[in-house]
Amino acid sequence: MSTGSMTVQKIQEKKQLGERLSALTCYDATFAQILDQQTTVDLILVGDSLGTVIKGENNTLNVSLNEMIYHTKIVARQVKRAHLVADMPFLTYQINKNDTLRHAGELIKAGAHSVKVEGGKTLQSSIKKLVNLGIPVMGHIGLTPQHVHAFGGYRVQGKTTAAKERLIEDALALEAAGAFALVIECTPADVAKEITSRIKIPTIGIGAGPFCDGQILVLYDLLDLKPEFRPKFVKQFLNGAALISNACQSYVDEEQEGTFPGPEHSYHFKNIS
Repeated sequence: MSTGSMTVQKIQEKKQLGERLSALTCYDATFAQILDQQTTVDLILVGDSLGTVIKGENNTLNVSLNEMIYHTKIVARQVKRAHLVADMPFLTYQINKNDTLRHAGELIKAGAHSVKVEGGKTLQSSIKKLVNLGIPVMGHIGLTPQHVHAFGGYRVQGKTTAAKERLIEDALALEAAGAFALVIECTPADVAKEITSRIKIPTIGIGAGPFCDGQILVLYDLLDLKPEFRPKFVKQFLNGAALISNACQSYVDEEQEGTFPGPEHSYHFKNIS
């Protein structure tokens, strides 16, 4: 099992050196091989966002631990260089510390180098337990998708002074608990900037402006594979859905016209006596 050359220590050193971090989600072996071996992305996250982009659900709440283990194993087989993080799904770390440890351990055994949890200072003791037992933990504050019902939807967090102070308290608490890095999602850029300046561990933003120590995007959003979903904070680096649909339609057209398969795609019998 690979430990990845991008270790927790190297990730933290990048902040100290003023070097930016890059992260992308991934859910399968094909994309994992591309990201790990053909790009220099620092972190690969097997996100519970698979609930929306792979399973077609409206949110991440129905993603199970077994599904996360399955996809983590698939991705881990291809990851040799990047740091591989696995999301802990809803209700696998919020109930009691023994369950949290067991569930995190299953993801580490599946090949993850660390796990990610959503929430603030209420998770401090659970994070301490995981870290003390050798499981690196990435935190996640701001818009935490597993709290979508509590938030009343996918809304920007930290827009008031009180809300900003709560986010800063959460960030400081997660750092004190031993989290090695922190995702900040959908907060005003100046709030993320202040958090980044207040803590020594790296911050990785998504919809949190340019001042974090790094950025993460959902791979399917970057590739524009769901054109109907284009949040403000996402940049589409490829017109993926159109390219794929055009290629598939070209196959259908050529197959129906009888031009595919051609001689160059066919095997030929040779009678050798």
